[in-house]
Amino acid sequence: MENSNDEIIIAEVQNVETVYQQDKAMIDVQIATAKLYARNIKRSTENAIAIVTIDKETASTCTYSVPRGGKAITGPSVHLAKILAQVWGNMRIEAKVISVDSTTLTSQAVCFDLENNLAIKVEVKRSIMTKKGRMDDSMIVVTGNASNSIALRNAVLSV
Repeated sequence: MENSNDEIIIAEVQNVETVYQQDKAMIDVQIATAKLYARNIKRSTENAIAIVTIDKETASTCTYSVPRGGKAITGPSVHLAKILAQVWGNMRIEAKVISVDSTTLTSQAVCFDLENNLAIKVEVKRSIMTKKGRMDDSMIVVTGNASNSIALRNAVLSV
């Protein structure tokens, strides 16, 4: 492969089976480690309470409120979900935008409890339309980040 500066760029391509085996080996090691260092539920709960109540500012970030139809929809925030995942331990969490089409974007989050071998995958769709048409790229990125947060929160709280 050559670029405009006449440099030769070598790209290594791995076959799907190799990538699968590498991912599987990594997850197997993480599961074995999780079993070796099992969580302490009492300590996890105490740590979560300590972090959430450390100060008023932190506590206020653990819930959200969104006005919808003249009412406020409230619930646990992504910040709380991340605190819970951190103190619960032995978890893998990930969120990413998996598609953007002409009117919506879709985020996907996965929360994998390695100790209990439970994985939950959540998808969230968000509109990228405004009254004036399709959002510009920077607002699509902002919407993607918000959608990732919602999906991640939902996945973690599901596990």
